[in-house]
Amino acid sequence: MELDQESLQKMAASADGKEISILALRNAVLFPGTVMPLVVGRKKTMDLLSNLSGREEVIGVLTQKDRSIDDPTGEDLFQIGSIARTLKVVREGGGGSHIIVQGLQRFEIIEFTQKEPYLKARVRLLEEPVGDQVKVQAMTRTLRESATELVSLLPEAPSGAADLLERTGPSTHLAYLLISNIAVPILEKIAVLEANDAKDVLQKALEILQRQLEVLRVSQKISKKVKGDLSKTQREYVLRKQLEAIRKELADIGVEDDDVLADLRQKLEEAGMSEEAQKVAEKELGRLKSIQASSPEYNVARTYLETLAQLPWNKESEDNLDVQNAAKILDDRHFGLDKVKRRLLEYIAVRKLKDEMRGPILCLVGPPGVGKTSLGTSVGEALGREVVRMALGGVRDEAEIRGHRRTYIGAMPGKLIRHLNRAGTKNPVFILDEVDKLGRDWRGDPTSALLEVLDPEQNQKFVDHYLDVEFDLSKVLFFATANTTDTIPAPLLDRMEILEIPGYTLEEKVEICSTHLVPKKLEEHGLTPEMIKWDDGILNEVVLRYTREAGVRSLERRVADLCRAVAVSVVENEKLPREINVETLADVLGPHRFDFEQKARTELPGVATGLAWTSVGGQILFIEVSRMPGTGKLRITGQLGEVMRESCEIAVSYVRTWAASYNVNKNVFEENDIHIHIPAGATPKDGPSAGVTIFTALVSLLTGIRVSDDVAMTGESTLRGLVLPVGGIKNKVLAAQRSGIKKVLLPMGNKKDLPEIPEAVRETLDIVFVERMEEVLRHALVGGEDLPFAGETDLFRTYPEA
Repeated sequence: MELDQESLQKMAASADGKEISILALRNAVLFPGTVMPLVVGRKKTMDLLSNLSGREEVIGVLTQKDRSIDDPTGEDLFQIGSIARTLKVVREGGGGSHIIVQGLQRFEIIEFTQKEPYLKARVRLLEEPVGDQVKVQAMTRTLRESATELVSLLPEAPSGAADLLERTGPSTHLAYLLISNIAVPILEKIAVLEANDAKDVLQKALEILQRQLEVLRVSQKISKKVKGDLSKTQREYVLRKQLEAIRKELADIGVEDDDVLADLRQKLEEAGMSEEAQKVAEKELGRLKSIQASSPEYNVARTYLETLAQLPWNKESEDNLDVQNAAKILDDRHFGLDKVKRRLLEYIAVRKLKDEMRGPILCLVGPPGVGKTSLGTSVGEALGREVVRMALGGVRDEAEIRGHRRTYIGAMPGKLIRHLNRAGTKNPVFILDEVDKLGRDWRGDPTSALLEVLDPEQNQKFVDHYLDVEFDLSKVLFFATANTTDTIPAPLLDRMEILEIPGYTLEEKVEICSTHLVPKKLEEHGLTPEMIKWDDGILNEVVLRYTREAGVRSLERRVADLCRAVAVSVVENEKLPREINVETLADVLGPHRFDFEQKARTELPGVATGLAWTSVGGQILFIEVSRMPGTGKLRITGQLGEVMRESCEIAVSYVRTWAASYNVNKNVFEENDIHIHIPAGATPKDGPSAGVTIFTALVSLLTGIRVSDDVAMTGESTLRGLVLPVGGIKNKVLAAQRSGIKKVLLPMGNKKDLPEIPEAVRETLDIVFVERMEEVLRHALVGGEDLPFAGETDLFRTYPEA
């Protein structure tokens, strides 16, 4: 609808001192008295347009300071803009829109009042710029004459452009109209909009217009020199020569031919790059000026320079080195893990004493769900640093770490540099997740690419293939996480400080559940503590009967199941609080998922309970031995590795050697076949720590004496009957406690590992250290203390006669 000038002024005046919606322009400036078509697609802008009412309504239009920002806030916008009304909105099927807006009057921001779903602000209208009328009229005439000349020189100027220039008034609106239709840098347009004196507005407009006229005059002069009847190929050649000549003329008069290059140069100067990087950037920027904008090389070079400018070369976040504050944050977020927390507090303390200390490379190794990744996040919060996480699971391409060389199409920096760009600082806490799951193939070995990154002596001069200049990573605090160190190459493992994070005990799981998981899940499901009533010991029941893991992820899911059941009760207006007891637990979570099966599994001779270590924590392992009439063959099943097969052969050889001493008929091995089986046959198993368990199961079968159902054991056996130490003791003992074991038999050589086992676990278990096979039998077999072969023997000194 066409409105007269008085109606437009009233419409603009209605916004004075009021709260209005703000539309941010990325690379344009709206002036009063001008009409501008816009293509919009950002979510905030679309939300703003959808909330415009059908009646006449004004909005505020501001310009971004940095057009690369996708989601600008109030601080990212210039504070002076134009009140505008929306003339037309055309929505497209792809999610974008075309709108046409008309500038009415200038305004300035008083304060921003809303950020989401789109910006709103309270504004103050600015008066039309005024000045000495005599000077203003003279400058207006000069401006009209220059504008008329400009229109005449433009080959594709609209037919009614000259008439429009004559009709446009007042004088400042003429200047606004001209500047809005000339391609000049945004900062120059903003300077015109912000001017409060009409003489200043006209003066700035005249300077811009004169520059444009000079460019067009030179262009016409060049065109006359090369005009003629030219073929298509000749014409392309001539146009290139024209472009070169125009650029040379612009350089001679000190005018940048492209505001993009000017902005880029400014960003590079403000980036604080190293001297080496600055030289490379200057060289590349000079090359960029000589490349046509339509050439593919132009975008490659420009993207490279923008990447250099965005990197945090000298931006660092200030560390919070308050040890007490860090200890409080770690204790609030994580229960237990005392050894790891102590190491982190040591780093903060040393960092406080020596400011130049380089960041350590810490590798947190433990089962899933024990808090390795979240621990790194908590450290970042304690130090006041940005936290970035890079998932390495399944990464097989070396270029993912070190980047692609720029000679390749689609080249980009490695993930390391890209994540530092997002962090915005050169000293974030950088979490390298699942470093043990890196792969390798024909594209390279990513673990080798990490050798330089994770070496404190080398990473201060890290070179990404894309950047091809050195970047300092020594201030980064690296956290690597892994479930096991077995698959990490030795050179990479040597560069990291390993911190073991074992599984949680029953008491720790219950404490974590009540302190952290239950409040978290109640909040996530919109519940309050008053809506649910827990019976005493119900969390113990959930931990023991519905989860069997080293971490707490499954436990968190079970708590979520209970919360959803309570949410249903709330919605259905059932009686509150909802009581969770043993009966309702079964209704919600179903039958017990785990039972203490040792008694059922070991009720017959020939079955023993062992302890195993896996990448997801410790677990119990049943070993079964049976015999059948045969010719003395040994059969081994259960998808066992070579080492475990050898343990089976050692156990059989040892029992055959001392059969008489164990009251075993030596003919049993000639007249029977022995079958050793370890269930869960689909799971590969290997290692020497099942040796004593295999031996115990074999002796149990041949003597007919059952193994105690509350005993579990681990240890490597030898042909001389010795029990040798093994690894993973802490995880194995925790697995025994989770499974209801009462007595654990460990090699004497592992007594040094006893302090690593939590005191609460040591109090609930009878931990016995043994040196020989006979001692194992004494503690493992039912009534073993009274058996003749279970006493102090001298069997290993002299072999029996054949």
